[in-house]
Amino acid sequence: MKHRRIPRRKATMAAGAAVAIVAAGVTFQSANASDNTEQFTPKTLSVSAAGSLAVSLRADLGSDEAGVYYDAKAKALVVNVVDEDAAKTVREAGGKARVVENTLAELKSARTALTDKATIPGTSWATDPVSNKVIVTADRTVEGAELAKLTKVVEGLGAKAELKKSAGEFKPFVSGGDAIHSGGGRCSLGFNVVKDGEPHFITAGHCGKSGSEWSDSEGGAAIGTMVDSQFPGNDFALVKYSGDTAHASEVNLYNGSAQAIAKAGEATVGMKVQRSGSTTQVHDGEVTGLDATVNYGNGDVVEGLIQTNVCAEPGDSGGSLFAGDAAIGLTSGGSGDCTAGGETFFQPVTEALSTFGAEIG
Repeated sequence: MKHRRIPRRKATMAAGAAVAIVAAGVTFQSANASDNTEQFTPKTLSVSAAGSLAVSLRADLGSDEAGVYYDAKAKALVVNVVDEDAAKTVREAGGKARVVENTLAELKSARTALTDKATIPGTSWATDPVSNKVIVTADRTVEGAELAKLTKVVEGLGAKAELKKSAGEFKPFVSGGDAIHSGGGRCSLGFNVVKDGEPHFITAGHCGKSGSEWSDSEGGAAIGTMVDSQFPGNDFALVKYSGDTAHASEVNLYNGSAQAIAKAGEATVGMKVQRSGSTTQVHDGEVTGLDATVNYGNGDVVEGLIQTNVCAEPGDSGGSLFAGDAAIGLTSGGSGDCTAGGETFFQPVTEALSTFGAEIG
């Protein structure tokens, strides 16, 4: 069976967790940031090499580091810092330094304030190293008194946060890359994995509960049983295969071919990614935020998600988010569709693997 999947949480992978990528062609200018490179020329780096440099600089800079991302156009590691001494350290190591206003501790404090004062259905927030802010998004259901409340909280955070509106409605994409079916509806398979030497697959936690049986066709014979499901908080589930169902480590590209999956990776802002799901098949885009908190309503709040501009629709839930041969995320939910676009959130694969004690295979 080929793979599809959908969204959430945090197992850290040293290099990946340190790097965030800005899309090719994106430039950032702000009165609150300095880009002075003096006589130093940033090294030309691959994403992998930038991740290694980020880990090294994080150890050297400590609290003076205020976020990092990869500038895909310049092929350079950009490191946010709080003073010129730290900037010199970055430049001497081959990175591109930006002196910014907000520290990571201040951005974390802003997220805490949002959690305490503005936990409103239809909202999300994620840390954006490019703008050096927490980006808060309100969907179309947030209006009236709730929107006024959210606006007041964001305004109270000053330069640490920015409020944006979404034309869609945040919701889990229940009902979507090969289709998997249960009594509760249709979702998508994320990635095939191995746990304790036996084949399993991972998908979204909101797709079903522990003990539910899953098939690869509507009304078909069961191919596996869900042995663990976590939602809300997280959004991932583990299904153990039964019988002799094929379970190659690959993702269905819906063009007669498949993408082999060899490893798990961390998302970075600006990273180019693809999503495969049983409703809308394959679409691409980029990562726009990390460590996102999304409030789907009815008390269903999920934290630590990857935010992207890749479209998805109901049935794509649990499907694969990948970059080349690396498994990145599981489709959780979002707003919009593949006609109008929108925001889509994904559960990090690394956290799911760590929680389940499984590995890509």
